Amino acid sequence: MSKIGVAVVGTGFGQKVHIPGFQAHHRTEVVAVYHRNLDKAQAIASAQNIPYACNSIGDLVAIPEVAGVSISTPPFLHFEMAKKVLQAGKHLLLEKPTTLTANEARELYQLANISSHNTINQGGYRSIATMDFEFRFIPAWQMLEELLATGYVGEKRLIKIDWLVSSRADANRPWNWYSQKEKGGGVLGAIGSHVFDYINWLFGPPQRLSGQLITGIAARPDPNDWGKLKPVDADDSCTLMLELADGTPCQVCLSSVTYQGRGHWVEIYGSNGTLVLGSDNQQDYVHGFRLWGSQGGESLAEIKIPQRLEFPHVYPDGRIAAFIRVVDKWVEAIDAGESLIPSLREGVYSQLLMDLTQESNATGTWVDIPNLEKFLSFCSSPAL
Repeated sequence: MSKIGVAVVGTGFGQKVHIPGFQAHHRTEVVAVYHRNLDKAQAIASAQNIPYACNSIGDLVAIPEVAGVSISTPPFLHFEMAKKVLQAGKHLLLEKPTTLTANEARELYQLANISSHNTINQGGYRSIATMDFEFRFIPAWQMLEELLATGYVGEKRLIKIDWLVSSRADANRPWNWYSQKEKGGGVLGAIGSHVFDYINWLFGPPQRLSGQLITGIAARPDPNDWGKLKPVDADDSCTLMLELADGTPCQVCLSSVTYQGRGHWVEIYGSNGTLVLGSDNQQDYVHGFRLWGSQGGESLAEIKIPQRLEFPHVYPDGRIAAFIRVVDKWVEAIDAGESLIPSLREGVYSQLLMDLTQESNATGTWVDIPNLEKFLSFCSSPAL
C-alpha cells in the first residue's frame, strides 16, 4: 500500500521521537516539518532529508503530499493548530495533554467526528485523529491488562500509582512555558494526562476524584536574565484520590521534583492476588518496565512477558518503539476510515479529569465525574 505523507509540528519531542518513528514505520513518510522560525525549520528539514519546511500551519496543510499531521508542541498551541489541521481535512496525531481545557478538546472531537463539521480529505474519508497515549502499547502494560481481564487479582481492593521523577528537581532549571499554568505547564499535564488515560483503560472510568496541586519550586531563573527569578505557578507535584465506578479506591502521587524518586509504579491489590508493574528508570519512561504477580498469599514473582507482546525492534530511546505502535493504530484507522482507540475521545476524557482536578484543588472538595457520552454530545457551538 502507498505511504502516508506526514508533517511533523514541534521539533523538541518531535525530533527525538516523532520524526524517527515515522521514518522507521513502513507506511509513513515525513514530507514536511514546522518550526515557528523558518531558518530552523529549513535546517531540520535539510538534516533529515525532509522535502518541505514551514513556519505556518496554513502553508503546511496546503502541501498536497501532506495527508496527516503530528503535533508535539507545548499544550497551549495544540487547540488552534489541531483545529486548522482538521479543518483542512488532514489526519491528526496529537500529543498529550490534548488541549488546555476539556471544552477545547471536545470541540476538536466534534470537528473530527461530526460529518457536518468535517472536510472530506483526498482519500474520501473524514479526518482520523489519534492521541499518543503510548502506555497502552508497552509490552509489560499490555500483559498487565490481559491479566486484569482474566480476573487475576479477583475483586479489586486498592490501586496505588506512584510516578516520582527528578526531571525538574533542580531549582536552577530555567523558567519556561512548563512553569506557567496558563500555558499548560505542570506535572498534571505532563504525566497526569497519561495516568488518567490508563486508569480508564485498565480499570474503567472513575466516578469522583479529589486532587491537590503543589508548586514546590516557586521561582526559577529567567533565561534572559540569569540573575533574576521568575514566579512559577504550574504544579510540580500532585496527589489524587479517585473512586472507581465499582467503589475501588485509587491513590495517585505524581511529582517531577523528587530527587531519587522511585520511578513509575502501579500496584493493584485484590481479593485473590496482587499485581505490581514498575520501572525505576529515570532517563527513559518506556524502557525498564517489569511485572510481578502473586496469588493466594504467595510471594511476588516476576511474570515473563510473552514474545508476542514484545517490541519487534527496540531503540536507544524507548519511546520510539511505543510511538511506532501508536502510528500502527493511526494507519490502521486511516485505512479503515474510522477512528480507533486511542482517539480524540480518549483525549477528551483525560482532559476532562485534568479540569476536574483543577476544580477539586481550587475548592478543596471531592468532584463528581460526569458521563463522558453526555459531555461529548453537548454542543459547544464551535465557531467553525
